[in-house]
Amino acid sequence: MKYIVDHLNVTPNTLRFYEKEGILKNVSRNSNGRRIYNDENIEWINFIRALRSTGMPISKIQEYVDLYELGDDTLLQRKEMMMQHKTEVQNKINEDLKHLELISYKVAMYELQEKESRQII
Repeated sequence: MKYIVDHLNVTPNTLRFYEKEGILKNVSRNSNGRRIYNDENIEWINFIRALRSTGMPISKIQEYVDLYELGDDTLLQRKEMMMQHKTEVQNKINEDLKHLELISYKVAMYELQEKESRQII
């Protein structure tokens, strides 16, 4: 677990939570009961973190994982979930860019005012 915590910037509590909630599956344990994460687990951790970081609720991730486990018959449903989430993320990015433009404008105005006040002195 230490390697995952250190290299993926995720806490042990988060990893345990993902397992408890059923969104991180098939984590092996060694003879001492310590978790052993394989490449597939690492891919899932990165994917879950991407979804969480972009606002997908745990319940939706659980729904996705459940569909994934049902196999290829759910491919279209999973694709639709990802397309919908992608649209939501893109809308949020666009909104954030608008806010960034407004903030940048304010910063530019302050810089202009600073420059003008220095010229007066």
